[in-house]
Amino acid sequence: MLIVAKRLQSIFHAGLNMLLPPRCPSCRVRIEENGHICAECWATLSLIADPKCKVCGLPFTHEQEDLTCGACLAAPPSYDRAIAPVLYEDKGRDLVLGLKHGRLFSAALAMARLMAGHLSRSLTEEKNCLLVPVPLHPTRLIARRFNQSQLVAEALSDQMNLPMNALALRRKRATPSQGGFKKAGRLKNVSGAFEVAEQHQPAIEDKTILLVDDVLTTGATASACAVALKKAGAGKIIVAAFARVGGPLSG
Repeated sequence: MLIVAKRLQSIFHAGLNMLLPPRCPSCRVRIEENGHICAECWATLSLIADPKCKVCGLPFTHEQEDLTCGACLAAPPSYDRAIAPVLYEDKGRDLVLGLKHGRLFSAALAMARLMAGHLSRSLTEEKNCLLVPVPLHPTRLIARRFNQSQLVAEALSDQMNLPMNALALRRKRATPSQGGFKKAGRLKNVSGAFEVAEQHQPAIEDKTILLVDDVLTTGATASACAVALKKAGAGKIIVAAFARVGGPLSG
């Protein structure tokens, strides 16, 4: 029965691909399989490579003896570590905006595939991991009709075979968009905006939380989420974002 089911599934996907050919979520050119990007778009991604800050994840322009950047030393974030495969520029930005504003849901799978490879190399010693997406406030979720971070987390859960809890963390207070604030304003804007529902506290206790978001900017939202998660008993908080805002660090 299992073989028959897999065969029927294969036939269904083949037929679907004929009717709706897979396309690159960035430039919309035809590709072999959904969840990938074309070679031309891949070549324009600004991939983050070593050496990079071991806390915020931004790359250095040259080799460093101390792999913690000056900003993280001066004001450590509430999360333990941030990991992102690309900088928020060029095609990386296009994928984020295509998912968030263009409803190109195939971008979530493409983003998760790239994140999964990056995370697998970076988390070899981490155990007992749980994926938790950054939540939207209910009013914003109703308006948008989907949470892009949850879509990425769901795809990442499949890619990495890790459990996900999309209800553990909730945004209890609606906040203005972070876009109009600088870092200090962003921190104040989201301070105390998140909480862990009491019934979900046992699910996160002592877990290594992979806090999933589409893009990491100043880290203010991630830090506010980390505070709520750690208050509820979570262990280490690792931000798993697709894109990281900011340029290479000089030191």
